[in-house]
Amino acid sequence: MRDEKPAEAGAARIVRPGPVSLFEAHLAVTNLDASVAFYCDVLGLELAHRTTDVALLWIGLRGRAMLGIWAAGSAPQKTTNHIAFRATLDDVLAAPAALRDAGITPLDFAGAATYAPVVLGWMPAASLYFRDPDGHLLEYLAMLPGEPRPEYGVLSWEAWQRYQQPAV
Repeated sequence: MRDEKPAEAGAARIVRPGPVSLFEAHLAVTNLDASVAFYCDVLGLELAHRTTDVALLWIGLRGRAMLGIWAAGSAPQKTTNHIAFRATLDDVLAAPAALRDAGITPLDFAGAATYAPVVLGWMPAASLYFRDPDGHLLEYLAMLPGEPRPEYGVLSWEAWQRYQQPAV
């Protein structure tokens, strides 16, 4: 984890780990097909993953930044206010304890309290969610080395590590 900066008198405590940069943002759209066409054909984004309700688009180089567009009425954890911050893998792994120490509940992909990140196999990326004081869903995310494994779906960090072990 990065060093904590000294807080000024009366200032809020800075929770470490912290974000490195913005990784993804999400928008609700009225017509998913038209929006995919606009973002891919007009703006040149690359389709990373698509379901009936969502399209996830790479911005620039794969694994650097992403835009999620959601058909109206659907979204992750039933909210469209979702922002992901890029973080180092060490920081994503340390985040559950750091967030709990700050009185913030770390969440898994389904929105349940957790003590470890999950892995989004289709990227692949380690991910941990939590909420700000207004209830906005925030995420720390670290891209993982290796090929995307969409067949894994969303799995625990522990299960991901087992899959990464060489076959005996």
